[in-house]
Amino acid sequence: MAPTVESLNPVVKAIVEGTAPRPAILAAARGVLPLPQTDLLEVLVALAHSDDSELSGHASKTLSTQDAGSLSATMGSTDVALTVLDYFAGRPEQPASVHEAIISNAKTPAATFIRFASSSTNSELIERIALNQQLLIQNPALIDAIIANPHKTSEADRRASETKREFFEKERGAQQIANELRAQGKEAAAEFIEQAEFAQDLDGIGFDEDDALFLASMIEVPDSETDDSWLGLEYIEEIYEETAEQRDAIVDKIIGELKMEGSEVGSERVSVLNRVLRMGMKDRVKLAMKGDREARNILIRDPNRIVAQAVVQNPRITEQEMEKIAAMRSVPEDVLRQIANDRQWSRSYSIVHNLARNPRTPIANVLNILSRLQLRDLAGLSKNKNVSDAVRRQALRLSQARTGR
Repeated sequence: MAPTVESLNPVVKAIVEGTAPRPAILAAARGVLPLPQTDLLEVLVALAHSDDSELSGHASKTLSTQDAGSLSATMGSTDVALTVLDYFAGRPEQPASVHEAIISNAKTPAATFIRFASSSTNSELIERIALNQQLLIQNPALIDAIIANPHKTSEADRRASETKREFFEKERGAQQIANELRAQGKEAAAEFIEQAEFAQDLDGIGFDEDDALFLASMIEVPDSETDDSWLGLEYIEEIYEETAEQRDAIVDKIIGELKMEGSEVGSERVSVLNRVLRMGMKDRVKLAMKGDREARNILIRDPNRIVAQAVVQNPRITEQEMEKIAAMRSVPEDVLRQIANDRQWSRSYSIVHNLARNPRTPIANVLNILSRLQLRDLAGLSKNKNVSDAVRRQALRLSQARTGR
């Protein structure tokens, strides 16, 4: 596999991919080809890994003779290639200024930090990495690299060991899980865990930390983007706790619907359904409003109308999803009425056409929609045995009026 080339310079691409003339490649390996420093280093690192011993030998020698000051400046640049950062991170003989520039560069990937922490003899820089707790939490392998390095300071060892115990070894409660998610930049998921009823007693419903983290991974909408003003007092009495048998029945119902639609329902999908449906109704409402496409696809089929209505309140729901929901015959009438009355979704012809053909859509909404349908669709509805007589008759009247019959 040809190495990835980050430079936009066509000369660099030709040399790295081996399509440039041999003399030009040799000149590059010796460092005498006139190229910008970032481009030259990318070429040299690529050639140093070449199977051609002549090229790799020249390139390695040229890399070893680079000026420390110039090299440090390049390592701190956002234009430097990732392969260059990784190459010099793995060279303990390089000056501290070069390595300091690498670990200070926001572009430096986690794999390079791990490489450096594993091989560096610079205790001070290892300690600097250990002080970045967020980086450690996001990359557990980095913690192990620091702990295993014999050149680490006692402070670096303490920091890495404490982070490992706190976030990866001890039994974590809801707040600890939320803190870890927040440290990883997953604010919406952290908010969900902090507010979820199931997270306050994981053992009580047979959940473990992996279950909690999986459900949190389905969250994509932060609190700031949700609006629960629609969830008035009249709905509170419909938020109740089901028995285990009732939840099993809901899982079976959803599996049946997915199979009828031709969706694959393997053991992994069943596991997802069981995790979602093991939550109480309040948590399912929150997941419906804040969850990703998979969560929405599951919870729109929830027999409780409040959960299903929460799905269409999700700010990330797409027009394609809404089009599919408008055609579903398992969706509660309240949800279909809500879609029909929504100013945004009612502008979509595909959505209103599906609503008109859905026998569960309230007749009053369908009658309002009919005047907007195209003639061929009215004619089709007038013969559709799945819709009500009132809808068929009105569709026939409108189609005859438009054709002058």
